[in-house]
Amino acid sequence: MEWVIIVFAIIILLLIVTNVRIVPQAHAYVIERLGAYLTTWQVGLHVKIPLIDKVAKAVSLKENVVDFAPQPVITKDNVTMQIDTVVYFQITDPKMYAYGVNNPMAAIENLTATSLRNIIGELELDQTLTSRDTINTKMRAILDEATDPWGIKINRVELKNIIPPREIQDAMEKQMKAERERREAILRAEGEKKSAILVAEGQKEAAILNAEAAKQAAILKAEAQMEAQIKEAEGEAEAILKVQRATAEGLRMLNEANPIQAVLALKSLEAFAKAADGKATKIIIPSEIQGLAGLATSLSELIDKKDINNIES
Repeated sequence: MEWVIIVFAIIILLLIVTNVRIVPQAHAYVIERLGAYLTTWQVGLHVKIPLIDKVAKAVSLKENVVDFAPQPVITKDNVTMQIDTVVYFQITDPKMYAYGVNNPMAAIENLTATSLRNIIGELELDQTLTSRDTINTKMRAILDEATDPWGIKINRVELKNIIPPREIQDAMEKQMKAERERREAILRAEGEKKSAILVAEGQKEAAILNAEAAKQAAILKAEAQMEAQIKEAEGEAEAILKVQRATAEGLRMLNEANPIQAVLALKSLEAFAKAADGKATKIIIPSEIQGLAGLATSLSELIDKKDINNIES
């Protein structure tokens, strides 16, 4: 009897141990009792009733990433291309995820393919290649609304690759090459234009500077000539002033000496001689000076004889 009790206790202990569940972080367990939904276990320690309760589905609440294979789509201008998408989603309601749809990943993949075909069918090739953000936004909105009853939240949808047909790629490469050559030609022409403008502006500035230099040189030359003329005029004026001063000084000294009439007559004759200066053909001598001319001649002879006697002695 004791062995029966021990065996029974061991069996109960094993049942308890085997029915203890620990739910890890970012996970949830969907529990069914007798085939019907009972509850959802969150993070922590839980015990289920043996043979009655069971874990119907273990759900990860982390964000998941699914990369779907390329899908053939046709644009509005009848160009067939291959586009593969990447979907970022997160399970927000484990119960709805477990019972909302059978094989949720296949459902999301098919929904992504059909939505992508509908959106691309409204766009032309160029718009498809340049409107990734618009397509991503529309795809996310459509998928999020469709998967909401399944307990799935679509966070982001990205177009991974857009692969047009080979002939379209060749045409695009040729177009890109032609566009680059056109831009290169434009840049070269603009560079030559700017270079020519700079050269012309340089020549213009050089001509202006040369004209300014010539103008300054002419002004300086004129100022130098004017200054020379002024100095020359000042010199002549100073010379005339000195002559006048000397003449005035001579007259003053002559007046102070109280000269005799004969000396004045001699000075008058000298003045007439200077006036003639060998150029006059006729000189009119006043009668007063004519009377004194003989006396002046006699005085000159006496002075000359006196000088000769002085030399002989």
